[in-house]
Amino acid sequence: MTIRVLICDELPVIGDGLRTLLDAVPGIDVIGTTDNGMEAIVLVRTARPDVVVTDLNLRTISGLEMIRRLAKEETPPNVVVFTESDADKTVSDVLHAGVSCLLGKDARPQELITAIHAAAAGQTVLAPSVAQRLVTWFRTQPHRQETVHPGADELTTREREVVRMVARGMSTEEVARELYIGEATVRTHVYRVRTKLGVRDRAELVSLAYRAGLIQSDGPAFGVERVLSPVAARSR
Repeated sequence: MTIRVLICDELPVIGDGLRTLLDAVPGIDVIGTTDNGMEAIVLVRTARPDVVVTDLNLRTISGLEMIRRLAKEETPPNVVVFTESDADKTVSDVLHAGVSCLLGKDARPQELITAIHAAAAGQTVLAPSVAQRLVTWFRTQPHRQETVHPGADELTTREREVVRMVARGMSTEEVARELYIGEATVRTHVYRVRTKLGVRDRAELVSLAYRAGLIQSDGPAFGVERVLSPVAARSR
């Protein structure tokens, strides 16, 4: 399946360079480039890209504000943030806005291509420095064996299975294949779980699931295997 990509960058030379790079990749179709956050929102509504690759510095509105607005769309695209800043506040803002992948502008071409494929599949890829800081932060948190949550007891056995797979970083397609059910059914289960637990997005669902004891912490925490960048994963 061809992945339709929209590129957003304040500097046309970078946007054009990314387009040239991605146009040469089989299975990726660049549907447009823009340096304007508001124009990007219009393009998302009209051209329906699967993935938006964006810097945080854009004209009219910032990339972060654009991402927050796109998250409210009926069918929001997955987002790859491609930026120079990896400050803690930037990382926090971007992840809370629902971004799938976060790379620095020092990333290699293949890392960006891998991140686009991961984002299209609903997976997560982070720059090595960001992934390492998140892992370090998680390891410093007090260990909680189980925290009671009002909605946890309402989850069915199948819903708990889906939560465990989501926490391991599995995409909707992978969960459907593993459980021999349709992707629409998986989305329905995730929606019901989020409703019962009162969470807004996938990241908050995984965090709450660990804290509520729905997932044992003896495996990879927060789907770390999927969070590490391809380069970091190969170097372990």
